[in-house]
Amino acid sequence: LSVGRAVLAALRGRLGALCWSLAPLSLSLPLSLPGWRDSAPRPQREQEWDDAPPTPTSVNYHFTRQCNYKCGFCFHTAKTSFVLPLEEAKRGLAMLKEGGMEKINFSGGEPFLQDRGEFVGKLVQFCKQELELPSVSIVSNGSLIRKQWFQKYGEYLDILAISCDSFDEDVNVLIGRGQGKKNHVENLLKLRQWCKEYAVAFKINSVINRFNVEEDMNEQIKALNPVRWKVFQCLLIEGENSGEDALREAEKFVISDEDFDRFLDRHKDVSCLVPESNQKMRDSYLILDEYMRFLNCRNGRKEPSKSILDVGVEAAIKFSGFDEKMFLKRGGKYVWSKADMKLDW
Repeated sequence: LSVGRAVLAALRGRLGALCWSLAPLSLSLPLSLPGWRDSAPRPQREQEWDDAPPTPTSVNYHFTRQCNYKCGFCFHTAKTSFVLPLEEAKRGLAMLKEGGMEKINFSGGEPFLQDRGEFVGKLVQFCKQELELPSVSIVSNGSLIRKQWFQKYGEYLDILAISCDSFDEDVNVLIGRGQGKKNHVENLLKLRQWCKEYAVAFKINSVINRFNVEEDMNEQIKALNPVRWKVFQCLLIEGENSGEDALREAEKFVISDEDFDRFLDRHKDVSCLVPESNQKMRDSYLILDEYMRFLNCRNGRKEPSKSILDVGVEAAIKFSGFDEKMFLKRGGKYVWSKADMKLDW
């Protein structure tokens, strides 16, 4: 019996080697063996591989649409006032982490409106402390952030991105960032200092549009020295800032590709500049709305998937329209954990 088993094992090994040697031929020849049935033709199997859902490496969670500013080009407007209960939001974030999420970015609307910043603070702490995500960030207009928030939650936040489209207060008012007697630029300087005090990486986001396209921001950006200066070309999204059912009319803010390129050329010596044209933006972001639905922007409007809370991450993300290759091409993955930035706080 032992001799028989040894012979069978040897034959099995030789047959395996033969199959491997024939594998290249099987790609081009209609090879078939007696009794062999392929459960799925090769072209179909390759198609299934190509259709595998993308990994939610970096997710932008717009958990609220409410905002205290009225930026004329806003592409995520206050069409609802809904915000998930905190524990449901945490459940969804845990599902995303299980699905491969490494970075979460909280946005809005204005994230600090909900519970005076406590809601986003608790989510930031949960993602860093419980989920142990490498990167947790927030995009805010900065008008409602208080120093006490940094004292309580700053250690859990990797990056704070403040939206600033102009260093001319009159232009900010024209855009819709004016808020009475408060000065947007002065507040930006204060937030920069708090980020330094509480070891939070400071980032600036600017939307280049008809009202600021001729501005020279070199001096101010270099003085603020953010880790990244994200410069976006004003983008139209039907149903949000364009079209009959939109809450904004952003058409008057739109600039041409040539205008955008001229602005970039004027600021080419700013080392932290990260430009994003309309083409780069449209399919390269994973956007999660207030119901935790992925938003597909491929057709120029936001078409929602089913909520990940109902169908799971893998099923929902198939309808996101997310282009993983474009995400990587635009530099979507970078050094995004403050522990790895080695900044001189």
